[in-house]
Amino acid sequence: MAQDFNRAMREALADAVGFVGGALAGWGLGRQFGIDFVASTDWNAQQLLGLLLIVAGCGVGRWAARRMMLRDPS
Repeated sequence: MAQDFNRAMREALADAVGFVGGALAGWGLGRQFGIDFVASTDWNAQQLLGLLLIVAGCGVGRWAARRMMLRDPS
């Protein structure tokens, strides 16, 4: 039971860190390209690209965090 709880907590922590960190990284990358999705009130192709960078960052961040935090120690 304790191992199941420990793994579930590690998965939850990896998801939270990955989503938030990835979203911030995607937003920062968009800002480097001059696309600030968060501060803009317009809806155009450039802003949708900024949103896509944030969403992609969430996915990549979650994948990377789970891969690092859940690997089996050998």
